[in-house]
Formats: sequence, structure tokens, C-alpha cells
Amino acid sequence: MKHAILVAFALLAAITMTACSSEYIISTTSGEMIATDGKPKLNDDTGMVEYEDADGRKAQIRQADVKSVIER
Repeated sequence: MKHAILVAFALLAAITMTACSSEYIISTTSGEMIATDGKPKLNDDTGMVEYEDADGRKAQIRQADVKSVIER
């Protein structure tokens, strides 16, 4: 019984952690579509939208160049 509860808890934890990492698409004013890993965040100090691309690299784009951000 304890083993079943432990397995169920481990599965629930894995599903929860997977759900936290959503993929978003940034559509730019030039028509480019950028896939991101996680939700992009606006840096109020620089006016840049910061995101992690699909390859895990951190990148930035000017807020004025972002047309929309949608969750995939």
C-alpha cells in the first residue's frame, strides 16, 4: 500500500513539474514566429522581452517588435 502511494505521489509530482514548463510563441511585427520554453517576461528596466528559446538559450527582443505572445 505504501509503495502504491509513493508511486502515485511521484507521478503527480512529475506531471505537475511538466505542466509548469509551457511553450509559448512570440509573433513579431516582421512576421517571425519564435518558439519559447516557458513564458516570456518583460524587463521593465530595459523594455526588452526576455525568453528562453527552444534550444535553452536565453534571448531578448524589443517590446516594440513583439506583436503577440500566445501559449501553445
